Amino acid sequence: MMTANSLETILYQISSVFLWPALLLIMFALCYTLFSAGKLMSDSWLRRQGHRRGKLSVYAKDTAWASEDLELWIMRELELIRLVSRVTPLLGLVATLIPMGPALLSLSENNTAAVGQNMVVAFAGVTLALIAASLSFSVLNIRRRWLFEELRLIECDAESQTVDGG
Repeated sequence: MMTANSLETILYQISSVFLWPALLLIMFALCYTLFSAGKLMSDSWLRRQGHRRGKLSVYAKDTAWASEDLELWIMRELELIRLVSRVTPLLGLVATLIPMGPALLSLSENNTAAVGQNMVVAFAGVTLALIAASLSFSVLNIRRRWLFEELRLIECDAESQTVDGG
């Protein structure tokens, strides 16, 4: 017969398996976000130089497009950064809660070194996750606005060609 204590131990062991994957995903999210922020700064510099057209315009030229098709392309283009901005805080919570169990057990045993070690992991995980989430959210919103501005330019060009040609 399984006791409550053994069930708790099994549940903790299962949850602890997810600590390293959560930390690795947080690191991936942070690296991806920093890369995306750098790309955003580069694109910002190009926009200041007068280049208002990007990959969306290239895609629109290469395909027979409808506005809805271009909106779907925009959604696909922003999907990863959107996921990073939404999922990373949850990963930070996971990376915080898993080490808290051993930290609390160590506290009850007056093992302050183990408490400190677990708390460092917990706070580092959530801090990096929140940095990645906030940066990726900013990048997402700026990118979305730029892409929809570009979509509007494409639509205006199409309307002016229709009026000129018709």
